Amino acid sequence: MDTDDLDPIKKKPQKKDLGRMSVGDLLEYIGELKAEINRAETEIVKKSKAKQGAEGFFKS
Repeated sequence: MDTDDLDPIKKKPQKKDLGRMSVGDLLEYIGELKAEINRAETEIVKKSKAKQGAEGFFKS
């Protein structure tokens, strides 16, 4: 196992210069961000279910 896999990811992405983007580009960017938020929320649900399952297993 690679120890790099154990390190938390804490790098914040660089902010884009929104002033240089067209309205169409901004709308596309918002869509990408919403898709990423959805992906993160889905992962949270999966991890929460796994945690609940583990807690239930160890309480038995």
